[in-house]
Amino acid sequence: MYPVYTYIGKETKCEDVPIAFPPQQQPRQPGFESAMAPRPIAENPYYTASGKLRGKTAIVTGGDSGIGRAVAYAFAKEGANVVIVYLDERDDAEETMRRVRELGAGGFAVAGDVRRSSLASEVAARTMQTFGSVDVLVNNAAFQPYQPTILSLSDEQLEATFRTNIFAYFYFARAVVPYMKRGSAIVNTASVVAYAGNKDLLDYAATKGANVTFTRSLALQLADYGIRVNAVAPGPVWTPLAAATFPAERMKQFGTDTPMRRAAQPYEIAPAYVFLASDDASYVTGQTLHVNVGLQTGS
Repeated sequence: MYPVYTYIGKETKCEDVPIAFPPQQQPRQPGFESAMAPRPIAENPYYTASGKLRGKTAIVTGGDSGIGRAVAYAFAKEGANVVIVYLDERDDAEETMRRVRELGAGGFAVAGDVRRSSLASEVAARTMQTFGSVDVLVNNAAFQPYQPTILSLSDEQLEATFRTNIFAYFYFARAVVPYMKRGSAIVNTASVVAYAGNKDLLDYAATKGANVTFTRSLALQLADYGIRVNAVAPGPVWTPLAAATFPAERMKQFGTDTPMRRAAQPYEIAPAYVFLASDDASYVTGQTLHVNVGLQTGS
């Protein structure tokens, strides 16, 4: 039995959520949620939706697992059609889309490499053809290689990290903006490391800093068109990306150095995306929401 912290519940009903994890490492990124032990918690069974995204259509990159899956579920509960983009984790993507449809939402999944600009154009066009609108873009797909020294950081890794974590954000935003109307929203996934840094994730941390500046600058550019651009900066979250990044033994302490002494579960991050995607955030743009238990508030 994994150590658990009981924190979800109504009255005496509750869920036990892991606060420590057994050693594990996946052979490559972005990782497979189906191979994790224990599985991340993508859905809060007590979440009460209120139609915040009813009639909208959202594209979520990296939507097959982790934070992306949790966002897809929350968006579906709020009434949105959901299109997810994933690399090649077919089983995870199919599981996500089954649940999205069970929740009553429309949607489909697209496999492809977000480092190709043509993929963004294909996804945007297909989404328009299917649903007639693109109202929300969540740039979330990521590459996070463990690299404790700049001396062994190869040109190939550096390019792969930047193409996945920042070039793709440009590609997808550029592809969807022509279809967006006033009231549409772009939400980018940044990270606490954009503010606090991380010595073992040098290139990843640099791209997350770029995500924040991209968010601020694109928000200024699109303000006249009524399109809002914001970001979410999570702290450590139990996702396949984490399990595919660090050495196996590091997983035993993952998240335990935070003020709450545990990593987040993906579903705890998703409501921030719902807020920023919805009309509740109609006067919020160029901002970063810090969902990281006080690790670094940033500015």
